[in-house]
Amino acid sequence: MIPWTLLDTVQIIGGDGELRLKRRGSEFSIMLGNIELMNSRLSGSEEALAILSCERISACSQPRILIGGLGMGFTLRAALAVLDERARIVVAEFIPAVVRWARGPMAEVFGASLKDHRVAIEEADVGHLIRCSRSTYDAIILDVDNGPEGLTRKANDRLYDAQGLTSARLALRPGGVLAVWSSGPDRNFASRLRRAGFRVDEIKTRANGNRGGARHVIWIAERID
Repeated sequence: MIPWTLLDTVQIIGGDGELRLKRRGSEFSIMLGNIELMNSRLSGSEEALAILSCERISACSQPRILIGGLGMGFTLRAALAVLDERARIVVAEFIPAVVRWARGPMAEVFGASLKDHRVAIEEADVGHLIRCSRSTYDAIILDVDNGPEGLTRKANDRLYDAQGLTSARLALRPGGVLAVWSSGPDRNFASRLRRAGFRVDEIKTRANGNRGGARHVIWIAERID
């Protein structure tokens, strides 16, 4: 078997531990310590996150979307594949090294997605962009820190608490959608979404789509006006 090669390491600002980018042949892995956060072979649930979100806003003639977390670009590429030329996508990534990896060692994984005219990359905290926005987005798609039970950065918890969800609702246009990916279930999160003014669907999915893999959860929350 081909051994893993460590390509880069970066300390997480405001968090514990470090991110490591590894490669084995054409396969990439991003790890937090000994925990694998994502792998280039496992994209099914992140792609489902984008597709389900875009389906909910298909009636929008010029959709504007905010994606929190660049990762390996699974969500971004899936959204680009189903949106037309009038769409605009802002991707917020807090860790500059992740953007650097996307444009460098993982360029073959990302293909032309980062150069697509519909895409703007912001090296910023997605929570800050949300809090500064009012009725701006048709969809906010959060693939941040393993979901409501985060690992990498304590400040990410503010995205998923009552105040953070209220901010997300205000940042959405009427009828807009907040979509949240999680590596596992959270018994209380759907209730928090409803209390914040959303109609909620909780969808179970698999890391490798129809081919199986770990069980993940997606919440699709529609703003109630």
